[in-house]
Amino acid sequence: MTEEYEQQYRRLEESHWWICGRRQMVCQLVVRANPDRNGRILEVGCLGGLLLRQLRQQGYVHVTGIDISPAAIELCKARGIEDAHLMDAQKPAWADERFDVLIASDVLEHLVDDSQAIREWRRLLKPNGRFIVFVPAFPSLWSEHDEANNHYRRYRRTDLRQRLQTNGFILERSSYWNFFLFVPVALIRLLKRWLPRRKDATEQGDIFETPALINRVLLSLLRFENWCIGRGINWPFGVSVMAVARKPASHSATPSMPLRQTACGNDPSAAAQSRRQGNSSNYRSASA
Repeated sequence: MTEEYEQQYRRLEESHWWICGRRQMVCQLVVRANPDRNGRILEVGCLGGLLLRQLRQQGYVHVTGIDISPAAIELCKARGIEDAHLMDAQKPAWADERFDVLIASDVLEHLVDDSQAIREWRRLLKPNGRFIVFVPAFPSLWSEHDEANNHYRRYRRTDLRQRLQTNGFILERSSYWNFFLFVPVALIRLLKRWLPRRKDATEQGDIFETPALINRVLLSLLRFENWCIGRGINWPFGVSVMAVARKPASHSATPSMPLRQTACGNDPSAAAQSRRQGNSSNYRSASA
């Protein structure tokens, strides 16, 4: 993520409809996956710690966050989240089987080797621990937003399922998310592809300040969508894709060799391909 975009995200994360809607959805999934308020929860790519704060307000006692941004960790601590650590998500410095729930909300697409990250996160989970993951959906939606966020790929639902199952998880459910806005988002991104890009244009993401009334309407739409998911509806398409997976109780269940990258792992952006040669730790939780 560019520095300018990161600052914009931090400024809007408490009120923006998309960020608030996703945070509510993740919190809802955590409560369903692990109702025990004494369970240990880890958020990878915690940014300013608003999800951790919300989980603590829900009664969870042991909430932990990691991020590679010093500014994000400072903000977590300023908000009272003391158990926040500056750490590479691909090399977490903890012993095996420490956490009951691990959350990676729009992180996986920032990593060159997503399968290696999944295996490492699986190591951190206790037997029967839950992994909650969100990623941006459909390679065809690739846009300047992905470039501003330093993405390597977007996923189809089948791609995410294969990644999880191949690397030792049991899939409990998956669904697309941000269903109702899929068509307008797809049309806008397709239109941007056809229009010539200004020479002075900078890489900007799609998170920007929205007029208050529109912000409330869009947030209400996402809250309704979250309510439907909570009642078992899995959406057939959307701007993001989410999954809840379980680490097997048996230690004999070992992950198989990682899949060869599918089409979704081959980034359509030449700029993103060149980033594969760079720092693979540059993940941020700000995708759509």
